[in-house]
Amino acid sequence: MKTGELQKQDRMDFEPFYQALEDDPKLLEEALEILLEMVNSEPKSIKKLALLIKKDSRNLYNGIVEVYKSNQDKGNTPSCCGGH
Repeated sequence: MKTGELQKQDRMDFEPFYQALEDDPKLLEEALEILLEMVNSEPKSIKKLALLIKKDSRNLYNGIVEVYKSNQDKGNTPSCCGGH
């Protein structure tokens, strides 16, 4: 079997997995949690993933920046006000 045919077969084998992730948000969330736990244990992987998100997943990157900024704003609020 040629390499191209093997690669096509491998992609086809993953199609049900990808479809399941699209169909079930909870399954997607669990898969992402597992992936992030794996990446978190490898410092080089953390930086690579961050750069990949910044480069190829602009919406995700913007969401992360937004969450970070909102957490920064809450951190600057006096404790009497609780940031609410």
